[in-house]
Amino acid sequence: MLRRFIRGLTDIAYPKTCLSCKHKLTAQATEEYICGSCRLKIKRNIPPFCSSCGRHLEKDSLHKNICLGCLKKALSFDRAFSPCLYEGVIKELIHEFKYKGKAHLAKPLSKLMTEFIREYDLPIDYLDFIIPMPLHKTRLREREFNQAEALSRHIATEFNKNLAPQALIRHRLTRTQTELPINKRFLNVKESFSVAASYDLRNKNVLLVDDVLTTGATSSEAAHTMKNAGANIVFVLTLAN
Repeated sequence: MLRRFIRGLTDIAYPKTCLSCKHKLTAQATEEYICGSCRLKIKRNIPPFCSSCGRHLEKDSLHKNICLGCLKKALSFDRAFSPCLYEGVIKELIHEFKYKGKAHLAKPLSKLMTEFIREYDLPIDYLDFIIPMPLHKTRLREREFNQAEALSRHIATEFNKNLAPQALIRHRLTRTQTELPINKRFLNVKESFSVAASYDLRNKNVLLVDDVLTTGATSSEAAHTMKNAGANIVFVLTLAN
């Protein structure tokens, strides 16, 4: 907590340079923490989208609405969505946000997600809960905040939805997914989640929020756990994929 407080003071005292290119920010851009030029460089995920993982679907694909990667695996969530591609400027910002304790980035980063929801008319009105991807208590102590929960709070406020940060529990500490080859990521997170007894997800529609979707293994396992608890539909929204 103290480290995050000190970082926050530093960011308040020296907020005038873009987190990406380090150039001086205009007064209008200080709340975004990146300059207009770098914001334009954020690579957007554009349609057509894979009907499973939500990635851009190449028009010359042999399959009409699903990517080749998703054809080879069974994902438990109903559909995933992401406004950005995980590269360049957005990758740098997520790294600053997630690993360097810059929790204040939640607001401008979540804005990309809320803009995407509106632009593509995602079915936010039909959702009962917004649930952030939980961290194991050990990881939470290391990072001092849950980046998925920080994003979720802004999204829930923007659309006046029920936020349920305690509904899903990560009860098993797993290896970081980025350390593992793709074929071992699903096994790594197997049976690592549970639903809190105080939450009734039966027949509920859920939006699971996280920062990045890669193989979809973690989101799929979380969705599987919630569906076993009776959840009806589980959509996934990440900042980037």
